[in-house]
Amino acid sequence: QVQLVESGGGLVQAGGSLRLSCAASGRPLSNYRMGWFRQAPGKAREFVAADNWRGGTTDYADSVKGRFTISRDNAKNTVYLQMNSLNPEDTAVYYCSAQVSTTWRYWGQGTQVTVSS
Repeated sequence: QVQLVESGGGLVQAGGSLRLSCAASGRPLSNYRMGWFRQAPGKAREFVAADNWRGGTTDYADSVKGRFTISRDNAKNTVYLQMNSLNPEDTAVYYCSAQVSTTWRYWGQGTQVTVSS
C-alpha cells in the first residue's frame, strides 16, 4: 500500500501559477501510474492529468491542456502538477492518486486551490 500526501495549494489571483506536490510513502512511486483529480464545491470529482508511466501516454483534461503539466521525480518519490494561467474555474480540492491496473486505487487527502478573479 502507498500513502499519498498533497501540498502546495493556496490562494492565487487569476493568471497566476501554483505547483502542487504529492509525496508518496510505503512503496516506490515507480510502481504506479500517477494522476491528479479535482473536485469543486457541489461537483463530482474530475480527472485532471495522468503521467506517461512506463512508456504510456500523458493525458490531460481538455480544460487544462496547455496550462497544466504533470511530472514526477522517482528519486524523491514525488509527483507534481504545475498549474499556470489559473482561472477561477480551477478552484477545487486537488487530489493525487496512484493507479493499480486500471483502477485509481490510492488517494491523498487533497489540497485546496482557490483562484480569485
